[in-house]
Amino acid sequence: MNKIALSVENLTKIYSKNKKGTISNKALNKINIEVKQGEVFGLLGPNGAGKTTFLSILAGTVTKTEGNINVWGFDLDQNPRQVRASIGIVPQEVNLDAFFSPRKLLELQAGLYGVPQKDRITDTILKMVSLEKQADSYARSLSGGMKRRLLIAKAMVHQPPILVLDEPTAGVDVELRKNLWENVKALNKEGVTIILTTHYLFEAQEMCDRIAIIDKGNLVALDTTQKLLDRIQTKKITFKVLKSYNIKNLILPGVLFKSVSNNSISAIYEKNSYKFDDIANILKKNDITILDIATEDGDLEDVFVQLTNH
Repeated sequence: MNKIALSVENLTKIYSKNKKGTISNKALNKINIEVKQGEVFGLLGPNGAGKTTFLSILAGTVTKTEGNINVWGFDLDQNPRQVRASIGIVPQEVNLDAFFSPRKLLELQAGLYGVPQKDRITDTILKMVSLEKQADSYARSLSGGMKRRLLIAKAMVHQPPILVLDEPTAGVDVELRKNLWENVKALNKEGVTIILTTHYLFEAQEMCDRIAIIDKGNLVALDTTQKLLDRIQTKKITFKVLKSYNIKNLILPGVLFKSVSNNSISAIYEKNSYKFDDIANILKKNDITILDIATEDGDLEDVFVQLTNH
């Protein structure tokens, strides 16, 4: 049985909008989440959903109003230092001292966490994030991708079992995104539990074992990625055809046929209502020559929109 890396029970955060506290905003409303050791867990939600508040409470920079948080066996209220030692947080913003080298930055960070000199693994971490060749260069001379990897390295100096990535690929190019995920997957294989927030839903779909979706401070979904995808019942098939046809003759109850272009016809229907052959046969009966076929199932973006109306 997997150990529970993070347990959140009835987590609530209320912000007062005036000094008397008569006007308040509930940023988080009785959130219940468990993250298992060794998994990649996605935390998704639209802007203002409460993700930043959630992460800030874990980081110790925001105080919760109610609820219990247990990190790696440590209660946040009773053992706040051990909780912080169990988590490494990679922020969205690049916050590096331009005049320090990666090696010096990691050594300084290790010192701030109270890691003794003999227990520091600076060189190992630099190699892990592929920065060993730039170890003694100024941080200002690093590329955008290197700076992102250095942020991950900074979060790992105290060897936390849990790594939190807050929008790690926001505004980065495709190659950098790919490299970052390779680093994250390698860390996960080493046993590090990953908690990920991202606005790129295809990343969450590819990376995460389970996903929690919050909206307006409420937990609206928590399940495996596949089970969330199974909630979307719509299927779309696009047929590339020989020439343009009148789709008015294509009639099948519950199936919406659309003319996509002069030589493309799409069919949208409920997954379990028809087999593929049923759809294709309607075209064949109308003497439509099919040249190519593409199918689409619902993705995580469809689930997200369905649950949050965003």
